[in-house]
Amino acid sequence: MGLSNSIYKNLLHGIRITIKKTFHNPYKKVNINLFNLNFFKILPPNKTHTHKLLHYKTFFQGGLEYLHGLKEIFVDGIYDQRFPENAIILDCGAHIGLSVIYLKSICPTAKIICFEPDATNFHDLKKNILSHNLKNIEARDEAVWIENTTLNFIQNGNMGSKIGESDSNSVKVKAVRLKDFLNEKIDFLKFDIEGAEYVVLKDISENLINVEKMFVEYHGTFNQNNELMEILNIISKAGFHFYIKEAFPVYERPFLYQKEIDSFDLQLNIFCFRL
Repeated sequence: MGLSNSIYKNLLHGIRITIKKTFHNPYKKVNINLFNLNFFKILPPNKTHTHKLLHYKTFFQGGLEYLHGLKEIFVDGIYDQRFPENAIILDCGAHIGLSVIYLKSICPTAKIICFEPDATNFHDLKKNILSHNLKNIEARDEAVWIENTTLNFIQNGNMGSKIGESDSNSVKVKAVRLKDFLNEKIDFLKFDIEGAEYVVLKDISENLINVEKMFVEYHGTFNQNNELMEILNIISKAGFHFYIKEAFPVYERPFLYQKEIDSFDLQLNIFCFRL
């Protein structure tokens, strides 16, 4: 009889877990229910849509990308931390401003300088800053780089826009040397610059002593593993401890590796902090 009760309880427990997973909605906290979640998934890219986030109208391009940003930033809380009053934050690769909105929600007194060179993304970034009534934000339509110059930039109007070779899809954008912004204490430095992080981190390595916490979204190929090792060495030499999580599971079965054209092999989130 005891064994039967145990099996019955385990069966009920399994059923409850299955039901919970079936109806679980991680987006509930950002005002998206299960019904309109499917609607968001089919919203086309390269077209402006709106959503009420934290009670304010938010502008975005493409439903799947927007959901990814919401999940990463507001649900999983990858930038969640404790800030001092009047924190200084540099957001390199601000996209449409979800990171800016979130960081201001947890530190309303923060001063944020954000960089976004993609014209479509920057347009939405500016609209979202205005719509959310965010103050003390300096939005710059520039790429961060190792010198003040102009660069070829592949402009896709999404998270994948990046510095690249000159071709029919590229435009010229203004770039600024990030090192020039690191001569004072920075409470948080965030990198999401689609493959340019290695070059920029090398240039700013001596100034990282002024940075309290740093987030690096690393993008690279297997042939650039040595660059990843050098990035970790730069981070360590600057006095940071680090924690690494996979930003995107590029290869679910790495031993069956088959290279996809024009793709990164590694997308990692590197959290850098001081103990």
